Amino acid sequence: MIIGAGIGGLAAAMRLAHAGCDVTVLERATAPGGKMRTVDSSAGPVDAGPTVLTLRHVFDDLFGACGTSVDDHVSLEPLDVLARHHWDDGSTLDLFANPDRSLAAIAEFAGDAAARQFKAFHATTSQLFDAFEGPMMQAPAPSASAMTPVVLRQPALLPAMAPGLSMAQALALRFTDKRLRQLFGRYATYVGGVPTAAPALLSLIWSAESRGVWAVTGGMHRLAKAMQRVAEAAGAHFHFNAEVTRIEENGGRVAAVHTAEQRHPCDVVVFNGDPRALSLGLLGATAGVPTRAVMPRSLSAFVWSFAARVTGRPPAHHNVFFSHRPNSEFPQIADNRLPDDPTLYVCAQDRGNGADPSGAERFEIILNGPPRSGVVAIPEEQERCRETTFTRLAEMGLTFDKTPDVRALTTPEQFNKRFPGSDGSLYGRSPHGMMAAFARPTARTDLPGLYLAGGGTHPGAGVPMAATSGRLAADAILTDLASTSRFRRTATPGGTSTASLTTANARSRSLPS
Repeated sequence: MIIGAGIGGLAAAMRLAHAGCDVTVLERATAPGGKMRTVDSSAGPVDAGPTVLTLRHVFDDLFGACGTSVDDHVSLEPLDVLARHHWDDGSTLDLFANPDRSLAAIAEFAGDAAARQFKAFHATTSQLFDAFEGPMMQAPAPSASAMTPVVLRQPALLPAMAPGLSMAQALALRFTDKRLRQLFGRYATYVGGVPTAAPALLSLIWSAESRGVWAVTGGMHRLAKAMQRVAEAAGAHFHFNAEVTRIEENGGRVAAVHTAEQRHPCDVVVFNGDPRALSLGLLGATAGVPTRAVMPRSLSAFVWSFAARVTGRPPAHHNVFFSHRPNSEFPQIADNRLPDDPTLYVCAQDRGNGADPSGAERFEIILNGPPRSGVVAIPEEQERCRETTFTRLAEMGLTFDKTPDVRALTTPEQFNKRFPGSDGSLYGRSPHGMMAAFARPTARTDLPGLYLAGGGTHPGAGVPMAATSGRLAADAILTDLASTSRFRRTATPGGTSTASLTTANARSRSLPS
């Protein structure tokens, strides 16, 4: 059983079904995707979750491993402009997929010295990404000992990692222009962190983005739908509107998954949800997920999803409108408040390379917020968020013909209700601290037959990382099936035997997916 049809669960379902396993996916929602969800608008379904797709090779490998190609199922458009950045002094900076164009843009934006600093930063973060991708991000379990020989072979990695420094501190040493420090510090939030507390090593996120950003034609949810279709073609079965209430244990291992209507016997469960839900015992099985593996929590967000006509500064597909005072929002978030001077991310979903929609187009706007354990949005805060968001954008030159009402807003409380046990945190455990990457739970748990996948599991948050977690879960299951006889086997028409696997949706009444 796979609990949850988020990206991690979908990736596991694809690989396991293709390997011949009997796969069932139970999903609380009405459609696949987990946090990669949509809401209705006058211009069609608009994204209300992840919008940035990087590291395309992860999906090329995933679809290729299932005997097909990602291009056979979705249209991915490589974006020339990675993101457009705006400051309240009127300055604007585009960063490009072509690093030489980014270098020239920064020289024009902030001078030759800034361009030289960027060139050095780009080289350093590329070196870090290349060094860490294999032994950390792609490995079944991250290990400091696995990195030791890598660092010994490349001693320049140690100063590049800037151990003991936060991202903000390291960027202050690397860039003299405060706008560039603010821009590259922003990447800490991509995994739910704060620049002043996230380790400097997370600057390598820039390298992941610099290698290319793709727009999914029609919206990110098309990718989740495509993954479902490939899994189904390989024999996986999907059940939506299926709330998981309990993972049953018997004899010290997984025995079944329960929904409100049915008991599903199974040998293996892939839990595609925030592991904190298991740590809290919300589905019965704690699976030895310790508190340190899921706490402290990462950032949540206030997310607008709507359609409107836009005037003013023409947006790119991805846009960032920076706060007046760098990092001023984070103390307020730490104090459990809506920030009054937020940085705003705007995704113009219908804009790609030079596209200029003539009518209403779809937008998603994200501002960071605190994780919260409640489930009811605060009306007064919703209205403040509306005023703050759209007044701020208008001041910076982006206006809409109509301002959406609060029904177009998802708050931290509403995320927590949608993904119980998560506190509305969108990225799982906080990435703060040098050892945070080693603290996350991995695919295997202490309960035989129970495995984990999703953004709260190693290797962490982000669409390609969630997909990687699904691969790691599938690999662990197939390895364990090959090396033990503890699993119930069922004969296939071809005479081979496969494990009976149920993929139950982590987004049960008590679980987030």
